[in-house]
Amino acid sequence: VQLQASGGGLVQAGGSLNLSCAASGSIFSINAMGWYRQAPGKQRELVARIPSDGSTDYVRSVTGRFTISRDNAKNTVYLQMSSLKPEDTAVYYCNVQLAPRRWSGVYTYWGQGTQVTVSS
Repeated sequence: VQLQASGGGLVQAGGSLNLSCAASGSIFSINAMGWYRQAPGKQRELVARIPSDGSTDYVRSVTGRFTISRDNAKNTVYLQMSSLKPEDTAVYYCNVQLAPRRWSGVYTYWGQGTQVTVSS
């Protein structure tokens, strides 16, 4: 199983960026999908999460500015980020919990990380 993330970059404060992360390989079912971020010198934190039922959870600091969604047909999770702030600067990692085969357990996979830099 591989996760391919894309969409990071440099943007001015107040701007927008869209991230996507596609899972490929042996996939029987996908449970939760999410995005984490890690800023320099800080611990990795959960940004947003979307379980298989489509409900969503956000860290308080991004509520109202970020939107997480998923396309089950494409095994892809998205993160729409708007009204970006310098404190959103971090490496963003996608996280997927999936079962590779019908009778296998559920495993957690991570994308390679994509840099988001917000200038003031």
